[in-house]
Order: sequence, then C-alpha cells, then structure tokens
Amino acid sequence: MAASKASSEITSALSKLESSSTSDRPTGYRKLLEQITSSLTPASNLAAFIDSILSPDSIGIVSARPLLASAGAAIGARQDTEAKIEVGTHALSTLQPRVVSFEEQDAAIREIIADAYTSQDDFIEAAKILGGIQLESSQRKISDDAKVKIWMRICRLYLEDDDTTSAESYLNRAKNLLYKVDDPELNLTFQLSQARILDARRRFLEASSVFHSVSFAPTIAEEARLHCLSAAFTCAVLAPAGPQRSRALAKLYKDERAPQVAEFGILEKMFLDRLLTKGEVEKFREGLKPHQLAKTSDGSTVLAKAVVEHNLLSASRLYNNIGVNELGVLLDLDAEKAEQYAATMLEQGRLAGRIDQIEGVIFFDGVEGSGERVEVGGRGDKVVGREVRKWDEKVKGIAEEVERVASLLQSQYPDFASANMVGA
Repeated sequence: MAASKASSEITSALSKLESSSTSDRPTGYRKLLEQITSSLTPASNLAAFIDSILSPDSIGIVSARPLLASAGAAIGARQDTEAKIEVGTHALSTLQPRVVSFEEQDAAIREIIADAYTSQDDFIEAAKILGGIQLESSQRKISDDAKVKIWMRICRLYLEDDDTTSAESYLNRAKNLLYKVDDPELNLTFQLSQARILDARRRFLEASSVFHSVSFAPTIAEEARLHCLSAAFTCAVLAPAGPQRSRALAKLYKDERAPQVAEFGILEKMFLDRLLTKGEVEKFREGLKPHQLAKTSDGSTVLAKAVVEHNLLSASRLYNNIGVNELGVLLDLDAEKAEQYAATMLEQGRLAGRIDQIEGVIFFDGVEGSGERVEVGGRGDKVVGREVRKWDEKVKGIAEEVERVASLLQSQYPDFASANMVGA
C-alpha cells in the first residue's frame, strides 16, 4: 500500500508538515492523526501517515515513537479486518530497516495483525507474525511472564493448525522459563498445550496423566474440566496395554466424576479386563480426532492396535492357555498376526507367559506383566512356582468373595447375621 493511494487532502497535509519547521512537526502530526482517526478515512491514509513519520528526514526517534504507537492503536481500532492486515503489514515493512529503534511499537502492531489473522482462522500466519517479535533485546526489558505469554500464544496457534512440530519448539522455549512464572492461567495453558502435543505424538499415557491433572484445575469451568477428563479417558484407552496403562485406568476409574464422561463405558470394560465388542469400538471411534485414527507402522490404526492388545490381555485373564488359531479368531486376526502381537507384548513385558511354537499354543501366567523388556528365554525361571501363584490368587479371590457376601448379609439382614455370626 503506497502513500500515493492516500486521499489528496491527507497527501497535501503531509507535504506541508514535511516542509514545515522541525519543531512544529510533532504537534502537526498529532493533530493530523486525530483527523484521520476521527472519521472513516481510507486505510491508505494511515499507511501514508506512517510512511511520513518514519521517513529519515521527518522527525526524531523520540517524537516518532509515541506517534507510531498511536498509529498502531488506530490500526487496531479499525473494523475492517483486511484493512488491519494490509496497513499493519505495510507498517512492519516500513519499520523493518529501523526496527531496533521501534521494537515496542513493532511488537504491538504484530499483535494487532495476529489478532486479525486469528479472527479469519489463519492460525499459521498469525503465529508467523508473532514469531517476528524481538524478545531478546537490549533496547527494552521484557519480563519472563511476557516472553512465556507470547511463546505460549504462538504454540497454541500452531496447535490449532495441527502443526505439533512447530508448537513443540515454542513449548520448549516456554518450559525453560516456566518456573519463574507465577501466573496460574499461563501455567494451565502450558499444561494443556503439553497434553495436546503428547497426544499428537501418540505418547498417550503421558497425555492422559496431564489431562487428568488439568481436569482438577479450579480456575476453569466445570464443562472444561469434564472435557479434560474425557480427553484423559480417550488417551488412556488408546495407550498400549500393559501394567502402566492398568494403573492409569485404575486412577481414572476411581475418579468420582468418571460416570459423567461418555467414554466411561469402554474405560470400565478395559479396567475390568473384559473383551471389547466391535459395536463398542465403533461407537468410541466416532469421537476420535484424525491423528488418533492414524495408521501405525504395521498398517493398523492406533485404535485397532490398542483394542487388539487389550483383548489379548483380557484373554490372558480368561484362559490358562489358548491355541494360536483360536486366539486369531478371538482377536479377529489371522493366526500369524495374533502370534506376532502376543510375542511383541511378551517381549516388552506387557504380558506374562510363553509361546510354544511347535504346538502352536500360548501359555499365560495369569499375572500381569512387569512392564520391563524381557530377553529371549528370560522367563524360564519364572515358570517355576507359577501354579503356586495361581493357587494364591484363587484363594485370595475366594476370601474376598466370602468377605463381600458376609458384608452384604450384615447390611441387609443384620438380625440373621448377628444370630449366626461365629462367636456370637
């Protein structure tokens, strides 16, 4: 946008100011800016005004700074979003050769342009504009809070466009200064952004933990807290089956708000080690985001892999052993693929047992995996005593059931329990 596009009246006024005495120019420029902003003049008038005050022979830096700040405010006050972007971008271009002397004004104009791009859902351009703000400067002192605030805003803008790589780079910058920031809202923004990045990186257990922590934040609305809890449930369901996920599921299942969340049904079945049906999985799939349905290295989706691993873990609770072919039918996979899943989980310590490839049978230990990677043959010593451990688990289960029945009798039939209790 060139100054020549300005109205003839403003062009004439600027020419008179530029030829007037140096001492009279600041006052003349202030009055002219009031005239420009007080009426619906073309945006090009503002551009011409900025060109004039920033010309080398116009006024000094000290006088130009407040005038440029006022011009920036005038850009922000305009109703036309396109005009804001056009004039603001022109101002940045004019400022570029002398930006070191006008860093504060440059930052203010960049934020105005970023707001305009954001209102148009052009998040990448908004992030790029904000990325040009000088935060490491010898000309002005910038607080750690201000730096983190800008970095986190850029991070969130990139996340809105699913650019997690760029978002993570700004999150890491903020992370280095976060311990100096006392603003609870800023810390919460950091946690939410971190959770979204972990989710996008398929580090579901970590993402679930952060989402769950944020769901307790008292500074956000109840609806937002439940949304975070829902995200925690989703990430936990998508996490690789094993002892770590079991602990995460237990923590979420015990949350008193859990039944309010739509994903509670599938999480409950996973927590109780029940097999998942196709209908339940399809219903859960409807609420997932595109990256949560992405294909993994073996060609299956993240959800499909999580379900197969969970059903395999559930099968280990139901059976002492199972043929590879039968396991394939149970998991809706061919026998070779089912054996491959079992072998991987056994190797990674997420499943306890062994595979007899000659007989085509998988033997389960009936206990949860340790979560530690197991070398080939590394479970040999653990076979000894397996039956004793199973016996102990069954005795423990019977004792718990007896205690549960006794408690029910005492609560529902207190007279009968009192009369027949041993030692009564």
